[in-house]
Amino acid sequence: MPVKDLVAAIKDVDVPAKVQEVAAALPCGDFITVGLVLKKLAIPGAVDRDGRAGSVPDNWIYIQEPDVLVGRLQVFNKWSPYLVNDSDTVWVGMEYFVQERDEIWNNPDDEMVAFGVAELAKIGIIDAADFIEGTVLRVQKTYPAYFGAYREFDVVRDFVDRFENVFLAGRNGMHRYNNQDHSMLTAIAAVDNIIGGRTDKANIWDVNVEQEYHEEKSSDGRPLQGR
Repeated sequence: MPVKDLVAAIKDVDVPAKVQEVAAALPCGDFITVGLVLKKLAIPGAVDRDGRAGSVPDNWIYIQEPDVLVGRLQVFNKWSPYLVNDSDTVWVGMEYFVQERDEIWNNPDDEMVAFGVAELAKIGIIDAADFIEGTVLRVQKTYPAYFGAYREFDVVRDFVDRFENVFLAGRNGMHRYNNQDHSMLTAIAAVDNIIGGRTDKANIWDVNVEQEYHEEKSSDGRPLQGR
């Protein structure tokens, strides 16, 4: 669970007021995915790696246009063909980086789907006539943010780490912008500690502190798979 919710849930131990204050104010970004099943994409000249028209070879497309709210597009077919029921369709996820307090968070699902279709049509990625069906998923506290109360996060960390049988791990647990590999590594380190009887948490917090970038480029400038 998010560490801010963990601290709020502690009832049998006195939690210092400062710890409660910092934990409650830790900033997070929320996330909406509008999933659209489409007959095809409308990007001119777009073909996937198999030479199929109406799709693309990319699994992520970052949206730069300033006149739409969508920030990123996932093409789920490109993650795995098994994510689509019909291989002749394109299954995309429109990603919106929001806050729960934003008006868009409370839009009814059917309105969000229509809004998503209109946005992709506006920037020429789809033809609205190719829309088949859609769905909406909302995820709270998806992105831990490094401002505001985060500057005093060590107050929360020091308090929770004193409990020998509690291990903060993962993006939400550590309020750290870990990728999936880092998140799994923190969990593995926690298990190692439990098995080995180690009670300090330093090795868990040492995950994802390196400064090097996690992707390399090939000789032609294209990114290789992340290390």
